[in-house]
Amino acid sequence: MALNTASMMENFVDVFILLFTTIVAFAAGNDTGGSSFHYSVEGKVPSLQDYYPDWTIRTRILVNGGQYVGFLKHDGSFQVQNLASGSYVFEVDNADFDFEPVRVDINSKGKIRARKVNYIQSSQVNTVQYPLKFRLRGVANYFQKRETWRITDMLMNPMVLMMVAPLLLMVVLPKLTSMQDPESQKEMQDMQQQIQQPQMPDIAEKLTSLFGDSRPKSIKAKKVK
Repeated sequence: MALNTASMMENFVDVFILLFTTIVAFAAGNDTGGSSFHYSVEGKVPSLQDYYPDWTIRTRILVNGGQYVGFLKHDGSFQVQNLASGSYVFEVDNADFDFEPVRVDINSKGKIRARKVNYIQSSQVNTVQYPLKFRLRGVANYFQKRETWRITDMLMNPMVLMMVAPLLLMVVLPKLTSMQDPESQKEMQDMQQQIQQPQMPDIAEKLTSLFGDSRPKSIKAKKVK
């Protein structure tokens, strides 16, 4: 009787452990089921067959800078699976050509919306077509074009402007004065002469005005006596 009771207890413990693990696994599955990765995004890349035949092998789809990676089929279509709800930036990774990236928003109900990428105003929405169709910008440029010399660079130099501006004034002002009446012309000429030949004060007159006042006073005093 005691053996039967012990065996029953062992069976009960085994059943309890099995039931407990099953419940825990089921609960964990339900907790992750709401955020499980079960959404997919589709699109197509324009063909580059004219440039090289194996373009689909050289081209990939990067999601959020490589967090997820998608590969192209022979016709240029792709499908990135196992995406959770959120916002993702899809880019075409090709060493020779540049494509415009697209931002894809997936809500909790699985509704997908594609829009242009705007890093400055991320809240601004400019929707684009879905399934995605990437637009080719052109050939990828990895080098900055060297600046070439232009005549405007020399003319817009500050030193050149400082030299040219007075010359223009000297040429233009006489023509303007010739169009005025004789009195204004005479005044302008007098002003130019004063500017060109400034009147310097005479040192002798300055010294006389400073120290010469004492002599007349002393002479007058002697005369009074």
